[in-house]
Amino acid sequence: MGGSRGSGTPRIPLSELQKTKDEREKQDAYDREVNKFLESLFKQINSRDTEQINKHLETLKGALEKDIENSIEMRFGGSLNKHTYVNGLSDIDMLVQINNSSYQDKSPQELLSIFAEKISKRLPNTEVSIGKLAVTVKYSNGNEIQLLPSLKTQTGYKIPSIGSDKWSNVIKPHKFAEKLTKVNRENGNRVVPLIKLFKSINSSAPKSKQLSGYHIESLAINAFKNSDSTPRTFKGMVEYFVRFSKNAVLESVKDSTGQSIHVDDYLGARNSPDRKRISISLKVLEKRIKNANDNQINRVWNDLLGK
Repeated sequence: MGGSRGSGTPRIPLSELQKTKDEREKQDAYDREVNKFLESLFKQINSRDTEQINKHLETLKGALEKDIENSIEMRFGGSLNKHTYVNGLSDIDMLVQINNSSYQDKSPQELLSIFAEKISKRLPNTEVSIGKLAVTVKYSNGNEIQLLPSLKTQTGYKIPSIGSDKWSNVIKPHKFAEKLTKVNRENGNRVVPLIKLFKSINSSAPKSKQLSGYHIESLAINAFKNSDSTPRTFKGMVEYFVRFSKNAVLESVKDSTGQSIHVDDYLGARNSPDRKRISISLKVLEKRIKNANDNQINRVWNDLLGK
């Protein structure tokens, strides 16, 4: 009659139940603390001197428009346009759109030289340098502004082509910004902060193991395009992004802007030595994060982000 007691599932001692409960609470507390740290860090890296930057841009526009008034428009073409700017880690790329027939026959390097000369005359005490694609203006307060010339055509704008002194095909940078905006919105506006956080992590790696900012942004779009299956905390998203990227970097990512075939041509072909080196670096990063989580070591996250 009373023998049914022995046929059920063995009872778990109260001491073990309490131990499990304590471990779960400890893990929850650790996760909350790491997430709180990541959120506070995002607030720090999200802040920049917008007013000062706008003053710089107004001065630069005035310098470039001298003698060709009303023929130039300046649009954010890089990290600011995509809202992934990180102070000290991202250049402020400005697309200088030129609608003036007198420049149509100029090569990119000729136009860059004209830009540099005009800016140097207006700002004689500011460092101005000419690169392969853009003119960089470096201010004493540390701000750097890159100016990318673009010529207007009947169908759009062209910019300097990578690897040659020629103009690119017609580019569509707004396409990429639209994709990132959509993915960010579908993931509770957490993808852009994630990109900023990962750019901080990326900056602490050796130069040979760093990803370009554009590559990170492109990987993030692919990683979080299925919003139903992605985490909802900064900590979870960083972990997920590292797991995704360690394999994704071995493949090429198509460039939706039309500037080039792939956003990551700088790493070479599929499974190239450069790609494998970065993949291994991301696997090491994943292992460090797992070790931190297993042992609940908060300072590892501080170390990863250079804090």
